[in-house]
Amino acid sequence: MAIFTYEQLYKFTHDMLIKIGCPEVHAQIGAEVLLSADMRGVDSHGVARLSGYVRLWEKGRINTNPNIRIVHESPSTAVVDGDGGLGLVVAPYAMNVAIEKASKAGTGWVSVRNSNHYGIAGYHAMMALDHDMIGISLTNASPLVSPTFSKERLLGTNPISVAIPADQEPPFVADMATTTAANGKLEILQRKGKDAPQGWIQDKEGLPTTSANGVKDGGALLPLGGDREHGSHKGYALGSIVDIFSAVLSGANYGPWVPPFVAFLEPDPNPVGEGIGHFFGAMRVDAFRPADEFKSHMDNWIRRFRSAKPTPGNEKVLIPGDPERELEEQRRKDGIPLLDPVVKDLTELGEKFGVKF
Repeated sequence: MAIFTYEQLYKFTHDMLIKIGCPEVHAQIGAEVLLSADMRGVDSHGVARLSGYVRLWEKGRINTNPNIRIVHESPSTAVVDGDGGLGLVVAPYAMNVAIEKASKAGTGWVSVRNSNHYGIAGYHAMMALDHDMIGISLTNASPLVSPTFSKERLLGTNPISVAIPADQEPPFVADMATTTAANGKLEILQRKGKDAPQGWIQDKEGLPTTSANGVKDGGALLPLGGDREHGSHKGYALGSIVDIFSAVLSGANYGPWVPPFVAFLEPDPNPVGEGIGHFFGAMRVDAFRPADEFKSHMDNWIRRFRSAKPTPGNEKVLIPGDPERELEEQRRKDGIPLLDPVVKDLTELGEKFGVKF
């Protein structure tokens, strides 16, 4: 484990994105989005993913200088075509469209096609907070998840994030996969050589397994809940909603046709849409009630839940966003830890492209 400053990792990420052809403004945005994951403790979606984006670019599956544009719109809705660009760049563009529409119409809703992996969902939802808006961010993803009762991999981890502003208290920020665990957590376990908890994965025969390589070996991630008795049908339904809003609505690929993030797997030769899909929402608080009044009541809500009596063995009750916020404060002060395999991977990537890590 090695420790790096935000500035070190930002510069390396920015310079690598420039090397593969991103314009300066896109390199800045892409590096910021990627590093936000490391800062918030979502290590699976930060700089550890950088080489994956580069490999997709090498395969011609990412356009580093895209013409991102609105292709259909109404006063409060839009469809954005990402032109095959980095999702790290396409998603903030689309969220800004949602925010702009909300500023005029009260709410803004944007579905995106022809994009790629967009980093952590929470970054994009949180963009709305500075505007006294509620932000919503969804994306579909590579098909690694079996629906309840199925052996086939038909859905992605399909995360949902909702960011809600408060006044004196930090914002409420939910950011979660619709699976029992995100695939990135498996990647971390693989790097550490550890098993996965029961209920995360099934093998290729549809039987439970704790092998962190279970998905690589032909198995699948499980929907939130793990099995029917523990509510996996609900996780399956949530993941399906994300897929439909992100892709069926926009014209992106959905279900098993979503392009894989890994470059060594080829996309389906008969796609049903264009690229990966996202969905964003922005809701102006004062379209419902005065913003100051709402945020004051959010403070009250947060304080009441935070003061709930904890169960035995637990110190306190958390509000969604608390762990990430606390870790961000710590990492801004102490630095960002990277596992040795990630350091090795980034060092080799830098050497290949002449960028010092």
